[in-house]
Amino acid sequence: MGGWPTDTGSYHLGDLRLQSGDILPDARLTWKTHGTLSAARDNVVLYPTSYSAQHPDLEWLIGPDGVLDPTRWFVVIPDMFGNGLSTSPSGTPAWPGLVTTWDNVHAQRRLLADIWGIERLHAVYGWSMGAQQAYHWAALFPEAVERAVVVCGSARTATHNRVFLKGLLAVLEAAPEYRGPGRFLSEPKAALRAFGRIYAGWALSQDFYRANLHEVALGAPDLETFLRSDWEERFARRPAADLYAQLQTWEASDISASDRYGGDLDRALGAITARVLLMPGETDLYFRVADNAAERSRLRTAALTPIPSIWGHRAGNPAGIPADAAFLKNAVRAWLET
Repeated sequence: MGGWPTDTGSYHLGDLRLQSGDILPDARLTWKTHGTLSAARDNVVLYPTSYSAQHPDLEWLIGPDGVLDPTRWFVVIPDMFGNGLSTSPSGTPAWPGLVTTWDNVHAQRRLLADIWGIERLHAVYGWSMGAQQAYHWAALFPEAVERAVVVCGSARTATHNRVFLKGLLAVLEAAPEYRGPGRFLSEPKAALRAFGRIYAGWALSQDFYRANLHEVALGAPDLETFLRSDWEERFARRPAADLYAQLQTWEASDISASDRYGGDLDRALGAITARVLLMPGETDLYFRVADNAAERSRLRTAALTPIPSIWGHRAGNPAGIPADAAFLKNAVRAWLET
């Protein structure tokens, strides 16, 4: 990407003790930065990855005219555990099982402090599972976060969201290649085909399909081609063990699930001192506007700004969707400057 400094690296954490008490052996986080860290270290925007995404997948919104301006901010993208770049089941025979959002953000805090001496964030910005990490940062390290931008995410994975996730887990577990727990003798091609097709019915709204946007906006000649090219082939690029592990992380995500809050969500939300921008998609089937509205009433300083879109969950990651991208850019840029 041109016009501003970038850097990449891998941060080694050693044998990492997890929230569960298990050990993630030889843990590491890969990362990429955009922009220049200020002398005061006061221009940092942390941008965690989302489900199955790797940092190149997120870079489309970074640019002088984008949502995150690298000539203004030092943007740090840490790859989540389980995404195939940071430590993941696909490359870790001794994968311990559940790695939580809590584990990810604690590792990220070590990364920021050890590599750049960063102790405080101007903002943490995230979409979907990245938004869950943003919420965790604000709740677990309230003294370290000035702003949190939660795009299509929630403080705790809702029950209806968990039903979707449990369905996907069951599809993978039903594969003849599955040997449990979360491991496969070989890649379960038929199961991943079904996985992608189920995902397509959740990631985009009923209104999206009613308007035939898979053809009109995305150029697919028919529904079958769309399901194959946009969904089956997308998930076939990731090892099933990694997809399985990140589903577990997503399902367990809860900012109050720690010794600090003991499962008390109201207490966790009330402890957040950051200014929180909640941006659910109006037609998102995972993270509902109603969930964020309930959270808003318990936060000290927050705004609820739903994205007016029929693109469902994709409204929060609107690459190639100009109206949604403009709405996101305007809201986020204003929030980062106030």
